[in-house]
Amino acid sequence: MSDLNSTSYALLGLLSFAPNLSGYDMRKGIQNSIGYFWGESYGQIYPALKRLSAEGLIAPSKAASTSNSGSNGRERQTYILTDRGREALRQWLALPFHNDPPRNEFLLKLFFSREAGPAVAAAHVRDVNERNRRMLDVVKQIEASVPAEQEANPHLPYWMLTLGLGKALTLSALEWGEKALAAISKWEESAAAVSQAPVARTQAAVVRTQTPARRTQTSKPRARKTTVTSLKQFRGKRGATRSERKIAQ
Repeated sequence: MSDLNSTSYALLGLLSFAPNLSGYDMRKGIQNSIGYFWGESYGQIYPALKRLSAEGLIAPSKAASTSNSGSNGRERQTYILTDRGREALRQWLALPFHNDPPRNEFLLKLFFSREAGPAVAAAHVRDVNERNRRMLDVVKQIEASVPAEQEANPHLPYWMLTLGLGKALTLSALEWGEKALAAISKWEESAAAVSQAPVARTQAAVVRTQTPARRTQTSKPRARKTTVTSLKQFRGKRGATRSERKIAQ
């Protein structure tokens, strides 16, 4: 089997259930089917078609017609899958799959969001939640329409399995999003409490510093008043002193 890239196999796959496709048709087909989970570089489609044709894995189709013409009025070349191409596709399908790490800018920003703060992270989570809600609506529309439209298509069960995983992942992502917003909200509350703590400690220190001074100012007069009152009471109980009696005589 020749060393083909993933774009070539994607094109072979499209031709396996939809023959007589042009490069333009394949681009539209990718957008409306595998494009939901497979990001394809459209600039590679025509070079891949040229190579597949040269290797005998696809062949020009005679089904080209004026209804399949481009904006310049020229007919678009359509292709069909050859027996060699189908065999190459089957061999590739049987190989272990390779999932390269995805390039997800949302997760990249979320990972480093401590530098921006909880509010920025929450905004990104709300954004991805909204996108997932829109995707779930699309998935539900496909789920409701495709089975009836493709009832006799032998590929339908596999398409619906693929769609089912997409729906499950989207629902799971939405559930995660709600939990993430709740967690970030708690972080925001904690951060606000920490920022207010130094102010509260400063105010408490000022109160502790001022209170003893007020107490000192009010305690001395009370102490003198108490002493004078006590002497008068003591004298009243024991009677006049000896010096006071001589003066009185």
